[in-house]
Amino acid sequence: MKKLLYTSLSALSFVIMYAQNGITGNPEWFIKPAINQGFILEHRSTIGHLVKGYPTIYELSIGKPTLGNKLWHLENNKPDVGLAFSIVDFKNPSQLGYAFAVAPFADIPLHHDERRESRLIMRLSWGIAYLSKSFDIHTNPKNIAIGSHWNSFVQFKWFWHIPLNKNLRFEPGFAFSHASNARAKVPNLGLNVVTLNAGFNYIIPFSNKPVVNRIDSSSRVKSKNEILTYASFGYNQREVATDLLYNFLLSAVYQRNVRNTHKFGIGADLFIDQNYFIDYKNVYNQDAHGFNDVRVALKLCYSYNIGRISLPVDIGYYVFQKVKPDGPVVSRIGVRYYSPCGLVAAVGLRTHFAVAYDFEYGLGYRFFLK
Repeated sequence: MKKLLYTSLSALSFVIMYAQNGITGNPEWFIKPAINQGFILEHRSTIGHLVKGYPTIYELSIGKPTLGNKLWHLENNKPDVGLAFSIVDFKNPSQLGYAFAVAPFADIPLHHDERRESRLIMRLSWGIAYLSKSFDIHTNPKNIAIGSHWNSFVQFKWFWHIPLNKNLRFEPGFAFSHASNARAKVPNLGLNVVTLNAGFNYIIPFSNKPVVNRIDSSSRVKSKNEILTYASFGYNQREVATDLLYNFLLSAVYQRNVRNTHKFGIGADLFIDQNYFIDYKNVYNQDAHGFNDVRVALKLCYSYNIGRISLPVDIGYYVFQKVKPDGPVVSRIGVRYYSPCGLVAAVGLRTHFAVAYDFEYGLGYRFFLK
């Protein structure tokens, strides 16, 4: 089930980016090999024994420059979109092994002027990874970072475009890469790798690049103000080799569209978590009933939008919970797709102080306010 969900997330993200790009109208392709060298970020002292050397990431990206015929191309300074294939050598073959990742990406220039000799680029990427080594009580009991072979793979990268000639660029920079299963199977502290990046981008030339005569603005927001409501579910484990525990969320958010690319909001979440039921019983020696079953959080929200794809970041505070097993602060990152009719599909990663709690899979609706 985890493999199916991770694969569906990656495929959906790529299909949406592919469709948004106006791919049939743009004949140009690019291919970029890159190598990354860095270190494992020890976010918990308990994973220090797993760090044996300096990891290397071998990466190959294939994609297309956006043509500029859609509004979101221009709003995001005509980004590149595509698919990246990565091999991560953690330099600990017996315990961590290797990661094999595939992830859709968007490379967004942070300056609008295409004539600049060098432009800073931000890559946003989320996909799936297969790790060759995971926790096993008999054969690999010390790998408390990764509990399953199939994991989510997230990468943020900042690099520079330095043209060498008309079709070739040098792209130095740095990256942050993360792999985990969001506690779908424990143990799951996750692996974070910080690296320096060196890559080349070769644009496959094409003589008849089409001229843009019309800009598609169908992704423009209908209103400056909107209400987003959605429901989602997720699951996690409490201990090794135990049953899955399910979690449910109801959420309502007021969002202000500052621009098509930026949303700010404030909202509230209501959580119903089976893990929390156990925590309650351990403290009060009885089952929770009524409103004691739930946790309520108020949150501040921000979203960066790439056309109909939205990348939200939420920071919340539990204003109601009878016990406090995870601390007071809850946060979320994710991916949403906004359909033209108002329906919203969402996938999110919920955390407490950077410790993953679960993945959330949901559907919602946007109400546009005049």
